[in-house]
Amino acid sequence: MRRGTATTFKLSISYLILIILSLVSLFPALWIVMSSFKVGNSLFSDTFIPREFTFEHYINLFQNTRYPTWFMNTLKVATLSTIFGTFLLLLSSYAISRYRFAGRRSTLTTLLVLQMFPGFMAMIAIYVLLNTLGLLNSHWALVLVYSSGAMVTNVFVAKGFFDTIPKSLEDAARMDGASHLRLFFSIMIPLSRPMLTYAGLMIFNGCFVDFIFADLILRTEDQRTLAVGLYQMVSQRNSTEFTLFAAGAVLVAMPVTLLFLFLQRFLVEGLTAGATKG
Repeated sequence: MRRGTATTFKLSISYLILIILSLVSLFPALWIVMSSFKVGNSLFSDTFIPREFTFEHYINLFQNTRYPTWFMNTLKVATLSTIFGTFLLLLSSYAISRYRFAGRRSTLTTLLVLQMFPGFMAMIAIYVLLNTLGLLNSHWALVLVYSSGAMVTNVFVAKGFFDTIPKSLEDAARMDGASHLRLFFSIMIPLSRPMLTYAGLMIFNGCFVDFIFADLILRTEDQRTLAVGLYQMVSQRNSTEFTLFAAGAVLVAMPVTLLFLFLQRFLVEGLTAGATKG
């Protein structure tokens, strides 16, 4: 009886801690959502729920700012980076998983070491390189950097997933006359759908909300992405459009949130399958 009481007490404490952590995590997001519907332009409020609700900030966002342009720029960069980054990830992880070649272990070690350093450490070198190539203030510069970085950060998850696919499937396909390309595109890619969903979501999310590198590369108003444009909106000394910024932040979160909810099942499958075998 005492053992059951102790177990119940531990579970209660665990659930209480989880509830507190959830509330602490959700409070800032809920505050921004409520502020986006509040009358006025100040984030300060004596009540959590506004006394009056308005959609004026969302209307002004599309009528009086370059928000639609920023949104399309961000969507273009994130989509292209996801496509190219996922393709590079597929090729590299499949080769590392299935083939034994000179320098394979050194390649894996190098990729592991690169993941230990934050990406902004290389920003000055990347900036100089892009300036030499004439790619500054270009969306293609972001796509190239995001795509290559996505391969480095997700290669071990993808490799782990390919390791779980039996090689007997490939042997049977080769016996039936399938070429390497036919094997890769007709068998391996369809079987990799959970992992591709996970990797694609991670790449898309990272590109959609990135600020530091986009702010370093993009210079003109027409080229800015959402994160850079919204920051410039409130970073000026005489700017007081904080509720307008809150409305933009809410709209930024919606596409990624909807994707996560829609593809949640594949996201969990891809994450767990890629972690079963290294």
